[in-house]
Amino acid sequence: MNYLAAHSDLATDSPLLQRGAGGDFAKACVTVTVDKSDEAPTLRCPPPPFEKGGRSSGFTLVELIVVMMVVGVLSSVVAMFIRHPLEAYMMASRRAALVDAADTALLRIARDVQGALPNSLRITQSGGIVYLEFLPLQDGGRYRAEQTGAGTGDILDFTSGADTGFDVLGPTVNAAAGQFLVIYNLGLDATTDAWQGGNRRTVTSTGAVSNLTFTATGAPLPLESPGKRFYLAGGPVTYSCNPGGGELRRISGYAPQAAQPTSFAAAAARLLANQVVTCAFAYDPGASQRLGQLTLRIQLSQDGETVTLYREVAVNNDA
Repeated sequence: MNYLAAHSDLATDSPLLQRGAGGDFAKACVTVTVDKSDEAPTLRCPPPPFEKGGRSSGFTLVELIVVMMVVGVLSSVVAMFIRHPLEAYMMASRRAALVDAADTALLRIARDVQGALPNSLRITQSGGIVYLEFLPLQDGGRYRAEQTGAGTGDILDFTSGADTGFDVLGPTVNAAAGQFLVIYNLGLDATTDAWQGGNRRTVTSTGAVSNLTFTATGAPLPLESPGKRFYLAGGPVTYSCNPGGGELRRISGYAPQAAQPTSFAAAAARLLANQVVTCAFAYDPGASQRLGQLTLRIQLSQDGETVTLYREVAVNNDA
């Protein structure tokens, strides 16, 4: 018996078999196997177009977990290899930053001290804080000590407390308000120490001058310079190193004092370095009083990294 002929609903034009794109699936299902004439046929059709091998083309949860475990293991292995080089790089970067900060601070101090007024450097310590103070030089020259053969010229008179000026020999000097005139600073006593004021006068000239004027104090300048030299110094400068606060600061903008100050209420304090844990400043003026030596040692520390820098500075004390 022709079962397909008797059951027209299984014909190739049946809506039941018209599935898939263009009827291809229906055409593939027309082959039937009939075991017995009175039994229904068995249709054997290929899988739907969206399947492959009879199963979905995605992945299972088990496969996803396995992949995640493999990736985790590989990441752990890679991290073990790059951890130590990365830590070494970070430590080297921290050390380099600390060395740069300490070296910059010491270079700044050395540059300032090398331009200090002879015999004006002094160091003190109070409350664990080290203070290094000096008077910075701004200009200088030679003063007229004798008149010309014609009897002219303004000399610096060391016998008069009313003298207020003198001729500058050679190039002009640049004077400014707030400067101090200092003659033959030996730093020995009240008359030869610029800090105590015996050989220091306040400059009144401004600009480039060939005749320098200053304020008289009523007392004559104590000692003539063997080289007939004079110096123009600016306001004092202090380097304050505070390991307790981890700071190194440069302080300026205050008046000279006979005793070295450790308090600066109205002064300008600029941060030079932080992360400071140790400071050591020492000064040897030298037996000849012509060349002193300043030694500086500073230690900085951050995140377990510590660097220590040491520097020696030659200081001119030729008054």
